[in-house]
Amino acid sequence: MSARNNRQAAGVAAESAGSAPLSKERVVAEAMRLADREGVDGLSMRRLAGELGAGAMSLYHYVANKDDLLDAMIDVVFSEIDLPDLQQDWRTAMRSRALSARRVLTAHPWAISQMEARTTPGPANLRHREAVIACLRGAGFSVVMATHANWMLDSYLYGHVLQEVGLPFDTVEEFSQAAEEVYLPQLPPAQFPFLAASATELLASGYDPAQEFGYGLDLILDALEARRVA
Repeated sequence: MSARNNRQAAGVAAESAGSAPLSKERVVAEAMRLADREGVDGLSMRRLAGELGAGAMSLYHYVANKDDLLDAMIDVVFSEIDLPDLQQDWRTAMRSRALSARRVLTAHPWAISQMEARTTPGPANLRHREAVIACLRGAGFSVVMATHANWMLDSYLYGHVLQEVGLPFDTVEEFSQAAEEVYLPQLPPAQFPFLAASATELLASGYDPAQEFGYGLDLILDALEARRVA
């Protein structure tokens, strides 16, 4: 019996012994939950099998190896991001797509390091990339300019989400509390006049750090529109 058949037989046996049957969808979903909690570095076939209550070899009935599993996980992430609406103007469509991607990647920050790393992209991955380029090309961007735009938008998206998920606050209220109780006491005005004044003014204005993504995104879209028109 081949090694693959041995793995398949082990998977069938494990399913028979378990309370719930395995499937590729269940394996991938559990892998994503594990990565959401602990990051992709904490993901291993053995650890995943333990979470599923199955034998490690049983997983190979559904995914060939960890790379195959990551391909499937990233494809699910792409499937959760809204495609740009080709019936809208390109700027509105790409802005909506970026906001959707931000929400999805905030939920799955481990995926950012893998988004551009997959060499065997799945159907949702390719469908998403095709729609993005179709939107830009339909708006009149050349192939090279569409590529520039795609790189710029995704680089901003990935970098911003990584920075955002590392912040020690999630809401305006938490930001205000941290600024008032943690940061301001470390900023004596005589020593850091500009930082202290900025923090004080932001607190007084009800500043919301969550608005930064949209602000930067609009600057990029404005610049790309100027290049497109030119």
